[in-house]
Amino acid sequence: MLKKKHTENTETPEEGVIDENIQGTEAEAAPKGPSAEDKLKEELSAANDKYLRLFAEFDNFRRRTVREREEARKTEGKDVIVAMLPVMDDFERAIRSMDNATDVNAIKTGIELIYNKLSSTLAQKGLKAMDALGETFDADIHEAITNVPAPTDDLKGKVIDVMEKGYYLGDKVARFAKVIVGA
Repeated sequence: MLKKKHTENTETPEEGVIDENIQGTEAEAAPKGPSAEDKLKEELSAANDKYLRLFAEFDNFRRRTVREREEARKTEGKDVIVAMLPVMDDFERAIRSMDNATDVNAIKTGIELIYNKLSSTLAQKGLKAMDALGETFDADIHEAITNVPAPTDDLKGKVIDVMEKGYYLGDKVARFAKVIVGA
């Protein structure tokens, strides 16, 4: 708009001075170095590069943790299985010895020994049997199979018989006890 005023010769001397001063400052700013626009472009490029590197690093981290979790799932029960192998060996020896055995009491004793070994191995791994017989029925740890008439009044609402033992693994229920409840 100032240039139009220049061509029409309607400018005042003050306007011409302002116009020359503006042109002079623009001319002085250009040769000093990179413009603000160039600096911003460089900063943007650096920020994009940093973002891409961070994104790639996070993606690699995610893949690595997924792979580690899969490997951990595959081997998480390994220690229990390795601890059970001697019990398995004892069962195999018992089966072989039953072919030639004539004494039932010896077989019974051998099986009891294997059961005790199995129980102690599982107890070392944190498995504990529930004592449900005679306890008040609790739906959080018991699974009622059926209700039967209670032989006495004090057995109403209590566990009369246990069909399958329940187990705790640590503080959590590993298997609910299947019980018969007095009604």
